[in-house]
Amino acid sequence: MKTLIVYYSRTDITKKVAEDIREKLECDIERIMPKVNYNTKIGYARGIKDAIGEKIVDLEDLTYDPADYDEVILGVPVWASKAANPLISYIDKNNGKFKDIKIFVTAGSSGFESTIKQIEKHIGLKASKTMTLKTIDVKNDAYESKVNEFIE
Repeated sequence: MKTLIVYYSRTDITKKVAEDIREKLECDIERIMPKVNYNTKIGYARGIKDAIGEKIVDLEDLTYDPADYDEVILGVPVWASKAANPLISYIDKNNGKFKDIKIFVTAGSSGFESTIKQIEKHIGLKASKTMTLKTIDVKNDAYESKVNEFIE
């Protein structure tokens, strides 16, 4: 099975998980980079507002086409109980190209289920597997068993 991991990460928490999964699966990986800067304090506030409004933003050029893959693993942090909008923008840009999806979500404490439902709604597919990880567990490297279960 040909797998692609696609993720957005502002603080590198989601990136860490995506790279761990990639190492185990030895598959292609794509980091979503918005043209909007969400990395400053003002950018973070803008990101929350954009996530709540599900704003579609321009993205830097991407390398891989999800239509070329049997499975796409989507990784995203939760912003205000929503998926960070760069991922929603990616989904919008690639509408109709997904065959099978898995979703992993990172968050400080909550918003996991609403984020997963939002992604599934935008894609029009139910995820074959999901994984939720708290930021503290990723920072403490206390999530390997969840990753192993997610990718099996």
